[in-house]
Amino acid sequence: MTKCTVIASLFVILFQNMTAANVGLLIMATGKYVSFVEPLIQSAEEHFCKNHLVTYFVFTDGPLPESDHIVQIYQKKLGWPFDTLMRYHTYYNSSGLFANQDYLFACDADMLFVGAVGDEILGERVATQHPRYMRGHGPYEVNPQSTALVFDFEGGQYFAGGFYGGSTKEMLHILQTNINHVDDDLSRGIIAVWHDESHWNRYCIDNKPTIILSPSYCYPEGWVLPFPKKLLALDKDHKKLRLP
Repeated sequence: MTKCTVIASLFVILFQNMTAANVGLLIMATGKYVSFVEPLIQSAEEHFCKNHLVTYFVFTDGPLPESDHIVQIYQKKLGWPFDTLMRYHTYYNSSGLFANQDYLFACDADMLFVGAVGDEILGERVATQHPRYMRGHGPYEVNPQSTALVFDFEGGQYFAGGFYGGSTKEMLHILQTNINHVDDDLSRGIIAVWHDESHWNRYCIDNKPTIILSPSYCYPEGWVLPFPKKLLALDKDHKKLRLP
């Protein structure tokens, strides 16, 4: 190896380190969902933001493999539907851990990365098109008393709650806004029809996503869609997983 080649290689490494972002992946995995975490992280290590520094923030009451890249935060199982409805609260309560992160993404535990996911997702506010509702309005909240209410003349694109995120600053704003809305609803005995996903869709109407990802990033296992597979939503028995 020549001296010029060594210098060029060192320059490339230095440039990559200077341009690499800190990307946090938030994973809620209480109860039986903890069984999905290790395969999810293994798949992320292979496919997720390979040119960046990824940290996995896992909220769970179960055991996890030890890793320098995994931050485990204890979270007790709240029961259905609060395990999903209260995710905004759980993430925000640990916001002090995210100080060094440039981007944050929330990902369902029962997912698996199967294709390259990289710089195309790095933006201020990132939403994923729901694969079931590509051609019209999705199941928005229609209760006029809910803060997640979407009127008939609103919407148009329905977004999945399985994978979303953005810059850390924006993600914290998403969390805080939706916490306020969820708490407002609960104070009046209201739970939105699709829980945290309903509030996410209301937020996206009020704050248009800067990046909209295709269903490639929430691709149901076993489906055939006209999109490449990048992040699979795995088949599972929801009722069994939600049991104590």
